[in-house]
Amino acid sequence: MIDKRIIDFIQEHHLLTLSTSKENIPYCCNVFYIYDEKNNSLIFSSDTKTKHAQDFMENPEVAGTIALETKDVEKIQGVQLLGKITELKGGELNNATKQYLKEFPYAEKMKPQLWEMKLTFIKMTHNKLDFGKKLIWEGF
Repeated sequence: MIDKRIIDFIQEHHLLTLSTSKENIPYCCNVFYIYDEKNNSLIFSSDTKTKHAQDFMENPEVAGTIALETKDVEKIQGVQLLGKITELKGGELNNATKQYLKEFPYAEKMKPQLWEMKLTFIKMTHNKLDFGKKLIWEGF
């Protein structure tokens, strides 16, 4: 069971720093996401021509971070993530598209290609609870 504080944090934010690796060369990008709590996954849009999409189509194992930007050490919060990317198709794609466009209606003009990052590991730093406090979930 994932700690509710982790889920709440992920749902409160929308920008994921996604890290990929292809032929042992790392790369990072930022993508807007929605959280699918039922499947414990992040849904995001990316064109197949982008470097990060080319990377994760070859090596679907990825990492990511979602962070609260603050200089106040006592307020630091963020998650480090591991997951596996798959392309959404069929009914899953239809449902995800409706959810994604509800959150980001301007994306409809771009005809988004949606992907799912199925989460396998989450580590949350939550200094509001206690300095250096870590909440960990593993779903391998």
